[in-house]
Amino acid sequence: MSCLVIKLGSSIVADERGEVRIDVLGGICDQLSELHRSGRSPIVVTSGAIARGMGVMGIPLRPRAIDELQAASAVGQGKLYQVYDELLRARGVASAQVLLTFFDMSARTHYLNARQTLRKLLDWRLVPVINENDTTTTDEISFGNNDFLAAQVAILLGAELLVMLTDAEGVFTADPRAQEQAQLVPTVDRFDELEGLDIGHTTSPLGSGGMRSKVVAAEMATAAGIPTVVASGLQQGTILAAAASEPVGTKFAAQSARYSSFKLWLKYAKPVRGRVVVDAGAARALREGGTSLLPVGIVDVDGAFDAGDAVEVSHDGEAVGKGICNYSAPELRKVLGMKSADVREVLPRASEEAVHRDYFVLA
Repeated sequence: MSCLVIKLGSSIVADERGEVRIDVLGGICDQLSELHRSGRSPIVVTSGAIARGMGVMGIPLRPRAIDELQAASAVGQGKLYQVYDELLRARGVASAQVLLTFFDMSARTHYLNARQTLRKLLDWRLVPVINENDTTTTDEISFGNNDFLAAQVAILLGAELLVMLTDAEGVFTADPRAQEQAQLVPTVDRFDELEGLDIGHTTSPLGSGGMRSKVVAAEMATAAGIPTVVASGLQQGTILAAAASEPVGTKFAAQSARYSSFKLWLKYAKPVRGRVVVDAGAARALREGGTSLLPVGIVDVDGAFDAGDAVEVSHDGEAVGKGICNYSAPELRKVLGMKSADVREVLPRASEEAVHRDYFVLA
């Protein structure tokens, strides 16, 4: 099922006082309803619950303490969704609120359940309005910001396009608010084209992202073959222009090296619980030969993880990749550096591979 994921940043949803930008959201809902009427399936990933809660509570700057962020989200989330629901209903479109957590993406069963639910909502011709469940998440189990959540949703559903709306026209060669000579970058075919550009972390008082996180989110989505557009949500017609492949903002081309949906989940959603250091031969075999990782190639184990957890595989201080380990950390420490025959003597029922190639993805 083809769908478009549209992510709205806090600066688009709310003004500096935390008040909802009804005129801006109204224009965006006009575009969403037009896409919906044409038979396409838009999905909204929205920031702004915390910003809305801040506005209601009269808090001028985004809190830092997790309990204050969670409380502000609890105040603002329902009120924010009500705005979307009313605006879309006024345009003849029904919507559904979906709150996701990092755990919903990091646990494979929950990941597949989330996909199934979202697909059913689209089958029913509803527009899902998605936000992170900030009220219950913690620093350890949060996406960090909704740019990454939007990329994950796009990957989850195999979206045809990811559009990230912000208060800037797109990605610039430098911060246009600080340097007048900064130029818009209209297209990005390879991410190394952005090396050397001053793409910073500057955010609004209400937001948590910045342009750097949007570039990283674009890298995530394009690795799944999903073209991504970063553009202004304050300009009229941006979503429709992006959906029609017209030049708007900065467009990141889909990358040719496609991963399976499982390996995309592993690469971007499965949290790392430890680290396995390998020798030069194992690193080369993983990078160039597409082989499995055997205990004989492992020189060190860091962290406390169980069999089935994801681990980072590194060599000489650089990440080689990420994989699901067949051993717990204590088991792996017993057999690291051993050949397979010796491993079987120490752990008779152990898998021959520490990380099977089917459960490994390069960094």
